[in-house]
Amino acid sequence: MADVKYDVLGIGNALFDVLVRTDEAFLAKHGMTKGSMSLIDEARAAAIYQDMGPATEVSGGSAANTIVGIASLGARAAYVGKVKDDQIGGLYVHDIRAAGVAFNTPAAKDGAATGCSYILVTPDGERTMNTYLGAAQDLSPADIDPAEIASAGIVYLEGYLWDPKDAKDAFLKAAKIAHDAKRKVALTLSDSFCVDRYRDEFRSLMRNGTVDIVFANESELHSLYMTSDFDTALKQLRNDVNLGVVTRSEKGCMVVSSEDAVAAPAAPIARLVDTTGAGDLFAAGFLFGLARNLAYKQCGELGALAAAEVIQHIGARPQVSLKELAQQRGLTA
Repeated sequence: MADVKYDVLGIGNALFDVLVRTDEAFLAKHGMTKGSMSLIDEARAAAIYQDMGPATEVSGGSAANTIVGIASLGARAAYVGKVKDDQIGGLYVHDIRAAGVAFNTPAAKDGAATGCSYILVTPDGERTMNTYLGAAQDLSPADIDPAEIASAGIVYLEGYLWDPKDAKDAFLKAAKIAHDAKRKVALTLSDSFCVDRYRDEFRSLMRNGTVDIVFANESELHSLYMTSDFDTALKQLRNDVNLGVVTRSEKGCMVVSSEDAVAAPAAPIARLVDTTGAGDLFAAGFLFGLARNLAYKQCGELGALAAAEVIQHIGARPQVSLKELAQQRGLTA
């Protein structure tokens, strides 16, 4: 087995986040389902942006947020995602590299603009996303570097990649390369509406061994198995995948495998501001722990710590060093 160059390499939709505080009336006016992620075209993106109030703009994308979190914890991290060679694409590349993440995917010279996600945050902290994939949907198998994938201890894939056809093929190519190199493949289910679209395919990826580790929240888990009973769904997950990690907001998380089921508590917070990135950063902490061969409970506590940091401010990326935070809390040396 070749040496591990990266602890975790993520592959996802590279998106620039445009976040704004709003109210339920704005969602209703634009026909949005609260808490969902909807794919939109360029015209709808422009209409939403025009009607939005003052916004916070920051590089995002689900898997990219996770990978930035992993780098903040002090691990070696890399990311694969597609942007265009435009102004926003340039900002995106700068931001992710400045966060300590290796990012070498060539930018598109033509075609759609760099993708954006318009994120509406209501007073309860819930986020509703409207995503124009743009150049992100042009990620293709040609963007997957076999040597880079094989050098990562864990390859982390986002469920949103299952929307664009070429990105789906890139996903499958990366998973095969990783397994041929005896690496682990992790998948986040991303969104319950995403699971609704691809339920059977996601379950097949788990059951046929394409993915080894699955991250889900409660609503995604219920959607995956079409049951409102948590214990029934958790039992199914335990049967279908080597390692399943389910976040439960203030209830903490459950980690299940064929041998064990472990609970880890949520981390306390002073005030909930914005849930954007909560699952992404939880995955960052958990994957960091896995890469360090820590016990599942400690992995869950690291995930909870990272998620707690990000939901107390606007935006889906940490604003302090997660490494220092974890050390202060006694979770890492």
